[in-house]
Amino acid sequence: MNLARLRGPAVFAAVAVLALVVAPLLLEPFRLGLLAKYLCFAIVALGIGLAWGQGGMLALGQGVFFGLGGYAMGMHLKLVDARGELPDFMVWSGVEHLPALWKPFANPVFALAMVVVGPMLIATLLGLLVFRQRVRGAYFAILTQALAAAFVILLVGQQGLTGGTNGLTNFFDLFGRDLAADSTQRGLYFVVAVVLGLLYLGARQLVNSRFGRLLVAVRDGEDRVRFLGYDPAVVKTVTFAISAGMAGLAGALFVPVVGIISPALLGVVPSLELVVGVAVGGRSVLAGAVLGAVVMGYAKTSFSEQFADGWLYLQGALFVLVMTLAPRGILGLAATARDALGRRRGAGRTGPAARSAEPGAARVMEEVG
Repeated sequence: MNLARLRGPAVFAAVAVLALVVAPLLLEPFRLGLLAKYLCFAIVALGIGLAWGQGGMLALGQGVFFGLGGYAMGMHLKLVDARGELPDFMVWSGVEHLPALWKPFANPVFALAMVVVGPMLIATLLGLLVFRQRVRGAYFAILTQALAAAFVILLVGQQGLTGGTNGLTNFFDLFGRDLAADSTQRGLYFVVAVVLGLLYLGARQLVNSRFGRLLVAVRDGEDRVRFLGYDPAVVKTVTFAISAGMAGLAGALFVPVVGIISPALLGVVPSLELVVGVAVGGRSVLAGAVLGAVVMGYAKTSFSEQFADGWLYLQGALFVLVMTLAPRGILGLAATARDALGRRRGAGRTGPAARSAEPGAARVMEEVG
């Protein structure tokens, strides 16, 4: 029996037991709610890890897709609470009739569909426009960052439609259940944990598939892939859309867990924090993205509770420390140590062993070409 092949499933099973059994037993409702919030961010980070770590697309505007999913869910919950009347913030803003944009979200099926479909459609359109023009690297990162900034400005400026700076809050009912009840919040935690686990397994399957190998090849040698007859723009657009769908779903789960969705959660800074979390955990592996998001979320909460005046500096110091000592992230520590040991032993082998370590593009070309 190959023990190496069993290591991954064993680790996944151990983490699942910790998340689904140990954490609910040991954590009080407030802390369990915080963990659910971290897991929502981990879903977004998983999509970033897929797009950036595997596809080389540094997206600094995932807050846009997170917000689209969050606002879709928030709009439905506000309409349910309004019970046929106008949502409270619209009354305060002087709106007299329910905007046409809001009316379809009274249907739960439509709202849940738009949680994922909306972000994926926007990402697909953006990807086709951008990747067809061969925009990549820092230019793509800046473009997505500008998109996040513009999205926040749009939300803030539409007070009567989106709630403006305050966003959407004061949710009371979730599909017939009291949202403030501990049992509902505990159930939401299990939903978030299970969704994250399923998405992680799906992302791993995608990475290990032929499409995943082609994605790595595009990352390491886009022009070579194009010369072989593949269209890198399609590969990158599909991956970017999947990443956006994950972010939208995370936003929809975040709304009932935390009880608010506002522009402050969606802008450039929150998007950058998610990318930093992925880098801290290790962007080269999907598990690293998930771990990094949870670690950074926990660090942010802990530092802000204990050091109210300087927690931002401590959070930045954590990032610098990890990137200095472990440039591959937390889950890359073992690989970094192994490489350092190999260099100390004078590892300069040639032949088959050396060829197995060649760049991903060259290796993958043999498999997909």
